[in-house]
Amino acid sequence: MSLLRHIRQCNAWDPARFVPFWHGGERLGLIRKANAEALRRFPNAYAVDNQGVRLLVEGDADAISTVIEETTEHLVAEGLVAKWRYEFFAAAPRWGATPHFRVDRGAVPFFGIRAYGVHLNGYVRDGKHLKLWVGRRSPTKAVAPNKLDNLVAGGIDHAHGLLETLVKECEEEAALPATLAVRSVPVGAVSYRMAVTHGLRDDVLFCYDLEVPPDFRPKNNDGELVDFTLEDANHVIALAREGDAFKFNVNLVLIDFAIRHGLVDADDPEYLELVAGLHRPVD
Repeated sequence: MSLLRHIRQCNAWDPARFVPFWHGGERLGLIRKANAEALRRFPNAYAVDNQGVRLLVEGDADAISTVIEETTEHLVAEGLVAKWRYEFFAAAPRWGATPHFRVDRGAVPFFGIRAYGVHLNGYVRDGKHLKLWVGRRSPTKAVAPNKLDNLVAGGIDHAHGLLETLVKECEEEAALPATLAVRSVPVGAVSYRMAVTHGLRDDVLFCYDLEVPPDFRPKNNDGELVDFTLEDANHVIALAREGDAFKFNVNLVLIDFAIRHGLVDADDPEYLELVAGLHRPVD
């Protein structure tokens, strides 16, 4: 089978079915046209036309967030948002910009707001070979239950920065102490834009590599992962190539790891498309 199919699946969306979501002069998201129609019922907060949706509310981030939360409550009741996640992400036009408001993670796809996360490849050297720690997601996870995952992965919420999130997730998901987590090497980011049931995932994943000690044994502390195995890295990439054992976006992080560590080389006929496909322009 193909590694490239994962990149294509994660970038499957039809721009003609979406319109921009504006606040002030900045675009904060891309809203499915059907979702935009649902916002016509809130004319005091949103202006909807064929050109897009404009958030009319002014004020500080807290005041605007209150209106977004009220909208989300209605959307959850109507099944247009899956459910409250009680984790809030920042809505900003670009990475590092001042957020306009915060939004419940469950409503992020509805508004098509860009979300950011961290993914950590935890690996061990075995002579000339690499082994990767692989986690299995809980069967109760809202997204991709029972699928395989990176050693550590998590979304960046409105209250935490990049390194702060990485250290927090390392402790929660794998009992990786902060003294070890801060040795993680930032190795870039992968991005994708994907149509989903309730809207659009417009995600950027910051990738890290960490060589962990041979005697390290991960232990989950937050219930999100149920077990871990240490697998030969070539076997991990073969699993990704041959099937769908991993959560959809984890495949992109693994492909990036494989390219950087020579597990997929330039002789692979998909090589150039893989390299280019991992880094969709962040517009």
